[in-house]
Amino acid sequence: MPLTPVRRQLPNGVTLIAQENPATPAVSLAAVVRTGTFEDPPGREGTAALLARSLDRGTRTRTGDQIADELDGIGAALSIAAGRHQVGLSATCLADDYAAVLASAADLLRAPVFPEAEVRVRLRELVTIIRQEEDDPASVAAERLWQELYGPHPYARALRGTVASVESLDRADLVAFHTAHLLPSRLVVVAVGSLPAAAMLDAATTAFAEWAADPGRVPAVVPDAPPARSRREVRVAMPDKAQADIAYGFVGIRRSDPAYMPASVMNNVLGQFALGGRLGDSIRERQGMAYYVFSALDAGVGPGPVSIRAGVSEDNIDRTIASIDREIDAVRAEGFTETEVAESVQYLTGALPRQLETNAGMAGFLLNAELFDLGLDYDRRLPDLLQAVTRDAVIDQARRLLDPQQATVVVAGPAGAHTQPALQS
Repeated sequence: MPLTPVRRQLPNGVTLIAQENPATPAVSLAAVVRTGTFEDPPGREGTAALLARSLDRGTRTRTGDQIADELDGIGAALSIAAGRHQVGLSATCLADDYAAVLASAADLLRAPVFPEAEVRVRLRELVTIIRQEEDDPASVAAERLWQELYGPHPYARALRGTVASVESLDRADLVAFHTAHLLPSRLVVVAVGSLPAAAMLDAATTAFAEWAADPGRVPAVVPDAPPARSRREVRVAMPDKAQADIAYGFVGIRRSDPAYMPASVMNNVLGQFALGGRLGDSIRERQGMAYYVFSALDAGVGPGPVSIRAGVSEDNIDRTIASIDREIDAVRAEGFTETEVAESVQYLTGALPRQLETNAGMAGFLLNAELFDLGLDYDRRLPDLLQAVTRDAVIDQARRLLDPQQATVVVAGPAGAHTQPALQS
């Protein structure tokens, strides 16, 4: 059945979307503020990540423990996280508790107080996570790929900051970021559940309507990224590790790019889901060189990367990189087959109903449609958009986005000779 969401814009700029789903007596809530680590002040990287971890530690009316006890008392699950362009809150609760969870969500987003002691605890937790990632070859390779691809572009900054930048933060940084960027005009709230859509919208209106309107400051514009001029390879030495991780990539496209749909089919054929794509079939199945291999198209507000990731033994590092080169060269020279494109289109079309089987899946889909201005009828239009993708269009995107001579390749782990030291925090 197609989705039938209802949308409401409040005078203060908050956008509300509700979708009734009588299948279960529960409600999934997804609320996103259009800001994130991209707007971290220079030299204060990690501000948005620390803010997200600290939002639930107390408001003007309730302590963090009181908030946690109230949510535990009704069996509600609530989480908050920061991405490059989002500070997002998600929650699941019984329909009878929806209004109470909404009230808590609104309180956390509108009126956090960031107690000094709580901020210090969350800061130490964030530093621990960063240090753990610095000891993980897959995380190191991924982070270094962004740095090498984007150079002076803001996307080169660490998503969670560095140990040094996070340790320099304090409560004042969080207060300033909240005041400047967590604004009602940037907030989108999606609710999916067994209540009537009008009732869910009315409850959300009650929760968020009193948030005072802001001047309407829009998020910072994401600039284009500098194009690659040559191939670059970086080896980050982590000699105590048993496995090396490869991150091989290119600057990609924005979600708003008209060619997004054929590019997404290209990514699926290449190896979005590992064993089903060319990379998995060649490198893992036939050659047996990789523990895992997959491709990803990270098209968002800005031009995120097209990347290929692989985990290999030290002996297979160079062979795996050479195999990736060969697969891309073959795609550029010969393209994909009609069967590959048709099967990927069929797979992506069939994945939509599975995504919409749950309240949380529907909420995420509707949120994405709103954030990227895809239209609330996107679920009905998407199958036709996919079916319209041609083999030639997919090949065009492969030739546009993939070129081994312009690739950036990062290897982290026991990478043998020609290594560089791991980045210092």
